[in-house]
Formats: sequence, C-alpha cells, structure tokens
Amino acid sequence: MRLGGGDNSNFEDRTGQSGGGMSLGGMGGGLFGLIFSLVASRFGIIGMIILGLGYCALTSLGGGGGLLGGGGGTSPTTQGESRLTAEQNRVLVGTLNSTEQVWGQLFQQAGARYQPPRMIAYTRGTQSGCGAAQAAMGPFYCPSDQSIYIDPTFFDELNRRFGAPGDFAQAYVVAHEVGHHVQGLQGRLGGGSNSNEAQVAIELQADCYAGVWAALARDDKGLLLEPGDVEEGMRAAEAIGDDTLQRQAQGVVVPESFTHGSAAQRKEALNRGLSTGDPSQCNYSR
Repeated sequence: MRLGGGDNSNFEDRTGQSGGGMSLGGMGGGLFGLIFSLVASRFGIIGMIILGLGYCALTSLGGGGGLLGGGGGTSPTTQGESRLTAEQNRVLVGTLNSTEQVWGQLFQQAGARYQPPRMIAYTRGTQSGCGAAQAAMGPFYCPSDQSIYIDPTFFDELNRRFGAPGDFAQAYVVAHEVGHHVQGLQGRLGGGSNSNEAQVAIELQADCYAGVWAALARDDKGLLLEPGDVEEGMRAAEAIGDDTLQRQAQGVVVPESFTHGSAAQRKEALNRGLSTGDPSQCNYSR
C-alpha cells in the first residue's frame, strides 16, 4: 500500500508523554479500573481487547462518558520524544490525510462541508473527551471531542497474536474509526437504540465506510493499493470479529452478545464498501 505523505494539523502525537490517562479519577473511572484489572487477570490481552470493543460500542452510541465519569480534567504529563516509528507515522497520518480528501469530496457532492476528526496517538494511557483512555481498549472514536484515540502498539498485537499484519490492515482500522466520525456528522450516533443489534449495525456501517474510502481514494487521493492489500484488510476484519474473539477468549461463541458483528459480517461489510465505493450501500438495519 502506498500512501501520500505530509503533515496534518488534526494529528496529535502524545506517545512521548506519560501519566495522561493512568489515573482514573472519579467513581466511574475507579469502576472501570476495577473491571479492567479483573478482565486482565482472568482473560489476558484477548479479554482486554473484548472489553475495549465494548467500550468502543459505548462511545459509538454516545455513552462512553458516563461509564468513565466524563474525563473533564487533564492530568499532568511529561513531554518526551515521540515513540512513533516512521512507519507508524506514515500509516496514521497518511490514512488520515487520505480519508479527509475522500470524505471531503463526498460531503461536498452532497452539498455539505466535511469537518475532519482529530487523531491522537498515545502510549499506554491518556485523557479523552470520553474519559481516561487506555491502550487495552484498542482504537476508539470519542464523539464528545470528535477524536480518534489509538495506541500504535495495537497494530503489533494485531500482527503477532491475531495473524493480521500489513499496512492496509492498519489503515482499515483507522478508516473504520473515521467511519464512526462520519456517522456522528450524519447524526447516526447517540439517541437511538442501545441494543446489541443496533451496535452491530453501527459497527458494520463503519467497516463498510472504511471500504468506501479505500475504493475511492486510489492514487489521486493519497492511496495506491498493491497486490495483497485487500487480503490484509479481510484478515484484520476476520481477526476482530466477535465470534473470533469470543472463541479465543472463552471457547464459546454467544451470537446474541455480539456488539461488532461476526468475522463473516465484518468481511462482507468491508468488501461491500470496496466493491461499490458507494456510502449509500452501507446502510444496515438497526
């Protein structure tokens, strides 16, 4: 995968800071910290990722701030050198730049103006508009401050533990979170049903939106797909399907508890966006 370079004022690198999210203030933060510790000790990284996926579902539907107690203040941080590698910076900034071009054009064609999200890369923990963020939550979008939060070590885990390596797999994850931002601009986040079915519909649409981006970006908008890239994306979609994660964490799949969709559903959604390049084809029932 080839991505255009350059900087982006909407990208913030906090990977050289420390202490930003490690103190979970308030009763909500303490509750989440307790749950986090129990899950970590019992189920390891897979359980923590499942917990993070549940948090992503809450923030997608506008409920993350309540769970973590709001996160209205900021904790002291120590500024240091960036821990982003050149490759991580290339994927994060390049993907963000490309999504801005694609969605900017789509919104313009619809007679609207696209307001891009911010992206914050951090190490271990930081503060978000939805409360304290921790790496084990995985990447997530916070509607309160219209920002995407990501600890780039998630990509290492995606590669080593889940067998989904590759730069396009990483770009798909970023584009999925941008998809949640697009949903927010469209008024599709919050205020609706909090059922698992509704959460799955939101997540599948974000997967489809990620495919739309990849279909429309191409070389003139900062993206050139190369042989094997689509397969990388499909492996990533399969790896983070609810059934895949549940099977690895507990050995049992419970479909009625899905919040993001099965591996097959996520692959279908990504492929739908890739094959059509049409966001109107990404409407899933809620």
